[in-house]
Amino acid sequence: MATPPDGRLGASQAAAGSPPASTASTASTAPTDAATGLTAAEVADRIARGQANTVPAAPTRSVGQIVRGNVLAPINLIVGVLAALVIAAGSPKDALFGGVIVANSVIGVVQELRAKKVLDSLSVLNAPRAHVVRDGAVREVQVHELVLDDVVELRVGAQVVADGVVITDDNLEIDESLLTGEADAVLKVTGDEVLSGSAVVAGTGRVRVTKVGAENYAVRLAEEARRFTLVNSPLRNDINRIVTWVGVMIVPVGILLASSQFWRRDEGWREAVISTVAGLVGMVPEGLVLLTSVAFAVGVVRLAGKRCLVQELPAIEVLARVDVLCADKTGTITEGSMALAEVEVLPPADTASTFERSDIDDALTAMARLDPDPNATVQALLDHYPGTTGWTLVSRVPFSSGRKWSAMAFDGRGTWVLGAPENVLGEAYRGELRESVERHAADGRRVLVLASAVVEPPETLVDVHPVALVLLEDVVREDAPATLQYFADQGVTLKVISGDNNVTVGAVARRAGLEHWRDNVNAQELPDSEDPATAAEFAAAVERSSVFGRVTPHQKRAMVASLQASGHVVAMTGDGVNDVLALKDADCGIAMASGSEATRGVAQLVLLDSNFSALPAVVAEGRRVINNIERVASLFLAKTTYSVILSLLTGVFALVYPLRPIHLSILSWFTIGVPAFFLALEPNADRVQDGFLRRVLGRAVPAGIVIAAATMGVFAIAQLDDAISADEARSVAVLVAGSVALMNLYRVARPLNTVRLALVATMIVLFGSAFTMPWSRDLFELPLTELWAYGVAAAFIVAAYPLLVLGARAVDLIRHRRGASAIG
Repeated sequence: MATPPDGRLGASQAAAGSPPASTASTASTAPTDAATGLTAAEVADRIARGQANTVPAAPTRSVGQIVRGNVLAPINLIVGVLAALVIAAGSPKDALFGGVIVANSVIGVVQELRAKKVLDSLSVLNAPRAHVVRDGAVREVQVHELVLDDVVELRVGAQVVADGVVITDDNLEIDESLLTGEADAVLKVTGDEVLSGSAVVAGTGRVRVTKVGAENYAVRLAEEARRFTLVNSPLRNDINRIVTWVGVMIVPVGILLASSQFWRRDEGWREAVISTVAGLVGMVPEGLVLLTSVAFAVGVVRLAGKRCLVQELPAIEVLARVDVLCADKTGTITEGSMALAEVEVLPPADTASTFERSDIDDALTAMARLDPDPNATVQALLDHYPGTTGWTLVSRVPFSSGRKWSAMAFDGRGTWVLGAPENVLGEAYRGELRESVERHAADGRRVLVLASAVVEPPETLVDVHPVALVLLEDVVREDAPATLQYFADQGVTLKVISGDNNVTVGAVARRAGLEHWRDNVNAQELPDSEDPATAAEFAAAVERSSVFGRVTPHQKRAMVASLQASGHVVAMTGDGVNDVLALKDADCGIAMASGSEATRGVAQLVLLDSNFSALPAVVAEGRRVINNIERVASLFLAKTTYSVILSLLTGVFALVYPLRPIHLSILSWFTIGVPAFFLALEPNADRVQDGFLRRVLGRAVPAGIVIAAATMGVFAIAQLDDAISADEARSVAVLVAGSVALMNLYRVARPLNTVRLALVATMIVLFGSAFTMPWSRDLFELPLTELWAYGVAAAFIVAAYPLLVLGARAVDLIRHRRGASAIG
């Protein structure tokens, strides 16, 4: 076999020259010499003119915004005002309930600051640096130190940190997948534009910076998602709705209660304030907000152990509610690299082109091991053939996008060519060979042909004999199939969205286990989502299909919006700048830590090891939070219910309020707060159902009515005896209220297991001990009273349980009838 002449090692080493003028407003028309770059004086001049590469910060909240957002929450303001009033009235121990403000604020602030710290450290660790040519020397600088017209040297593995134009190239290949989603590398030659956010995968070159700062492509795309927004949390929305209702009621009820105590009962202002606050603070479900934050925070800590960073507490809840998961292909389902799937030996066309399989493997090993500038294809061969080679390279023709093939001549082994079949074989690309290539391509594989040939000047192939088909495919993440199957089993619709070829994306989806992988759509053929005449057709296509290729960043955003408009809760995974817009608009954005800083900045969840398999754990934590908070929320809202009823009765009829603020503290601790904390942390993987608020209120309101009736009833009867003071009557009222609330706790905790039984028993003992020990009676203002009053209290307690049962059954009956009528 003939071998190509030596010295044919450069495809197109162009001389440095003046590139086309940039269209940027800050672009300079002055050429920059590729060998010397800018001088120190020229750099200083551009900095003075504001032409440095200053990039806006990622869209995260500042420390001040985080603190203000958590401390100045509406419920904190309500509780804070009530605590201040009690303290002003001279009874600081009655303000113990105010501690929830500190706890609620600290949990939220600490979690968000922790997430911010991790993200900031990721930004520092992953921050790219640039090799810039100045005064004839190459030096390493930080990205923000670049200026307009700087000459930047690009090497394999380097990230393009600013838009520019190529002024010298040597087989320079750029991976633009983070920008476009397209997996194939793009060959760049002198005069071509390179965009920030892309990366060098092969070759070398030098570019002149044509855009800096906010004018860079990647920055402009990220700017559309720069405004920080909180994740939409249905659970938080329902709780905030409850808080809003309470806030609206507090003003008129507070006026009614204060007027009845101060004017109609002619009590002093201090006692009137304490009685009023006792009624109002019981209405505020402050512990529910705190417990929700604690439950989320515990979930965040658990997920941190699985290397999943939660930037906003409610994000784990939202993922548990998701019914559509949009997954980016490159970097999410796949690793972003290629693998050698198969080498298919071709039947020889004649006896001269007969090669053994070992010869083919040796040739591929040599071509991989002796390539001084491996691209993605060669890297796949290197991964598959880890051994060394004994072949000696004589000369080489590097790959170029124009030829679509590369060749190597070896001493005593002939010349071997690897490239696209149609370019290598020419007119011989036909018949069964072409059918085989097209069949593999339809399966989403990248097909190359290995051939023996003679290379004649200028780089012309003759005497070509195809030897084997080399089949490459995207490397699917090891954890992707199991993760996708998990979501499918949970009733979540999966959609794969990519900028890559839709057939290739469909093949990847098939290998990842997606059931409807054949439903692949070329997004370039989709109707215009912004045109009112075709928007409905676009929405129908997005709803109907499962795999989309050739999707632009704005189309990804439109797809998410379309699914949300159809009533879906949408999660989006991604790693590139092209995913930023969709990640931000999705109900739950999930970013890979290995991706761009912009995606990490807008996402609610960041997978620190880029491990897709962490998502089922997030769903499990979200379900635990939602289901358990629903279980215990009825305890808090029962207290709100009986506090509202007691306040209205006291205000309307000018009665003595039966409880003091310190009594609300002991009732909250032992019948609600402490048991709810443990119940909220129990495992619970049940699927999340809609109607949280309706079900919670259906359990809480009947219980609250029973507790209010029993409390006010025993308090009124105890006051009939002049020998029993108001404080002693309150002591009996606390006993009844706490006992009935503990029975409600027992009902909420069912079905009982060992832990729940021990929890309920412990709360009964602790609550009872408050009435038996002298120091606790003094602390909680629970004086002993006449024996007959305790007998009446026991009767009320016994009668309350069947009323709790009847109330719950009545609600179930009403709900059942409404459901039946809705079906009818």
